[in-house]
Amino acid sequence: MKRSSSVYKRIVLKMSGEALQGKRGYGIDPFVTSTVAKEIKEIKKLDIQIAIVIGGGNIYRGKTASGKGIDRITADYMGMLATVINGLALQDALEKVNVMTRVQTAIEMQELAEPYIRRRAVRHLEKDRVVIFVGGTGNPYFSTDTAASLRAIEIDADVILKATKVDGVYSADPEKHKNAKKFKSLKYIEVLNKGLKVMDATAISLCMDNNLPIVVFNLTKKGNIKKVILGETIGTVVK
Repeated sequence: MKRSSSVYKRIVLKMSGEALQGKRGYGIDPFVTSTVAKEIKEIKKLDIQIAIVIGGGNIYRGKTASGKGIDRITADYMGMLATVINGLALQDALEKVNVMTRVQTAIEMQELAEPYIRRRAVRHLEKDRVVIFVGGTGNPYFSTDTAASLRAIEIDADVILKATKVDGVYSADPEKHKNAKKFKSLKYIEVLNKGLKVMDATAISLCMDNNLPIVVFNLTKKGNIKKVILGETIGTVVK
């Protein structure tokens, strides 16, 4: 298929670490990484440039740990290292299905991954490689949501695809509140004013300042990444 079949030319896929744990409730489920890798291989056929930002909550969540007595800055750096583990696992799964992949980290560790260099990242994308950004922003107090917004702006992505366990943004937690309303679309300022849990306020503000749309959708439903890229109305669009 030609690139014209898709809505976007270059995307940032934001995945939570929890997405990789599957039904295990912790760690990395190889079945999940394999499934995601196959879906990404499928959408590569649409001639899309794909970058991925991945969280580390399935292994270690810095903000939560800091509330239990660990120094916040130390906890955040530990969380960044968890994202590196997830990125390497996803790289392995992608390369097993013959998708060329590079991992770039905000925290330098040359034996494992390339340091994040914007021009090099763009060049990899232009050469049809998937680029996985790990290590968050490289700074404590900033989430991987903020890292996704920052990297998307830096590489001039068309959109952030925020992959979650629910099928969009709701007025309340749909698992706890049966009457929770699903939003088909939202404005950035509505997300901020209503305190909706799309991404944190810093990430939303970055997207708002740079007119970068966000699509929130359910990753666990097979084929959803492709549907979003083809412009089907699933999930919630924030712009």
